[in-house]
Amino acid sequence: MAMRGRAAVRALCALSAGCAVLLTGCQSPAGDGADGSGGVSRGTGPAGGATAPGPAAVRPSGYGAVFLAVGECSSFGTVSFTEVPCASERAAARVVAREDGRADDGPPCPATTDFVLHISEQRPWADEDGDGAVPRGYACMRRLQPPHPGDPGGGGGPRTIVGDCVYDAGGGKVRETACDGSGKKEPQFEVVEAVTARADCPASTGLYVRLGGERPVGCARPL
Repeated sequence: MAMRGRAAVRALCALSAGCAVLLTGCQSPAGDGADGSGGVSRGTGPAGGATAPGPAAVRPSGYGAVFLAVGECSSFGTVSFTEVPCASERAAARVVAREDGRADDGPPCPATTDFVLHISEQRPWADEDGDGAVPRGYACMRRLQPPHPGDPGGGGGPRTIVGDCVYDAGGGKVRETACDGSGKKEPQFEVVEAVTARADCPASTGLYVRLGGERPVGCARPL
């Protein structure tokens, strides 16, 4: 185990502390055929934690040729997600990036993404893992109004970035928490720099956090 001064420097994998509620739908996204039914699940992206199931209707609005394309907006709630005009009073979040396939295999969302919507289509005969859902892509979402959990220090979002704070969750993992102490857990470390290799971290580093991307090593100092 590497040492810096008298403090041991550990390497832990970051888990987002963002939303972990799974929402499934029963209608097809706008532009899809009538041979399947669509669904949207809200989660934390590739670094997210466990999800808890809960039903939600997905009501495609038809405002775009692609359901939740970049620049379009969704409603926000625990009952349903609907594509709505961004000027609507029901609009709550905007799509900042839209990718095909599974979030685990695709490009990461932009750094300050607040949450991720996983879009699927119910086609049991074409399913690979037995849950009846065929992935149709994912949308990286940014809330129209604060708070923004994806901002540095915000305590959530699908990615851990420079400026975020974390606490030791055990098992070789850390989770984000708000840097101002408003979260359920007190912050223990702050990610102060992202580098390509551990050797590039400053001497004050007390924890290495796996961030992914072009600079995959997060240098975190103890608080």
